[in-house]
Amino acid sequence: MIIESENGMENRILPDTSVVMAFRLKGHTAYTTDGPDNILPAAAISGLRKTSRLVTYATGSATLLVIFHEGSAAAFFKQPLYELYDQSIPLDCLIPAQQLDEVEDRLAATNTDRQKIAVAEQFLLSRLKIAAVDPLITCSIQQIKATNGAARIKDMISGLHISRDPFEKRFRKVTGTSPKQFATIIRLRHVIATVPKARNFTDAAYNAGYFDQAHFIKDFRLFTGQAPHDFFSSANWW
Repeated sequence: MIIESENGMENRILPDTSVVMAFRLKGHTAYTTDGPDNILPAAAISGLRKTSRLVTYATGSATLLVIFHEGSAAAFFKQPLYELYDQSIPLDCLIPAQQLDEVEDRLAATNTDRQKIAVAEQFLLSRLKIAAVDPLITCSIQQIKATNGAARIKDMISGLHISRDPFEKRFRKVTGTSPKQFATIIRLRHVIATVPKARNFTDAAYNAGYFDQAHFIKDFRLFTGQAPHDFFSSANWW
C-alpha cells in the first residue's frame, strides 16, 4: 500500500493485529500518542499496540506500507515480535544497514507505484523463512478471528499437548502480543464494524460479549482515544 498526501492530512490509526513496515518515499510522516510528535525514520517497523495514535502526513509526502497478515511477520525476522510491542523503531535495528540501503536505493530508482511494490516484495521474498511458520499459533489466530475475539485460551489449548504458559510464549513470539490482547483488538474492531448495524452502542457492546457498560467504555477509550459518541462522530480513523 502506498499513501500519498498532496496537501497533508491526519488520520487516527486504531490498534490492529498486523505488524507494519514502512518506507518513506518522500516528505515525512509523524505520529503522536501521549506526548510530542515522533518523526518516523526513512524505514521503520511498528509492532502491535493497545492504544490508537494520530499519524500526520506532511504536504507532498508518500509512504509505502507493508501490512503483514497476522502472525506472518515472524517468517521474515529473527527477533521475537513481542519485542516490537507498542514500538515503532528504525528498520535497521532488525536488518543489516547494507541490505536496507540497497532496498532504499532501488525504491528511489523506480518510477511507478507498481515497481516500488515489486521492490518491496522481492526484498521480503529474499528474507522468507518457511520454517518459521507455527501451525498451532496460526490455528489459534483463526479461532480468535472466527469468534470475533470471544475464543478463550483454555478452550483453544484443550486437547493439545501444551500448557497455557508455553502457549502464550509462542503466541507472543509469533504475533507480537498476548492471546488476550490480540482477542481484545479483534473484539473492539468488531464492535466498531457492527455499530452501524446495531441499535446503539450498548447493543453493539453486548453482542461483542461486554456485559459491563463501564468496562466497555474504558476499553473503548483506551483503544480509540475517544468516547464512543465522539469517535463515531469523526471520520479520520482506520
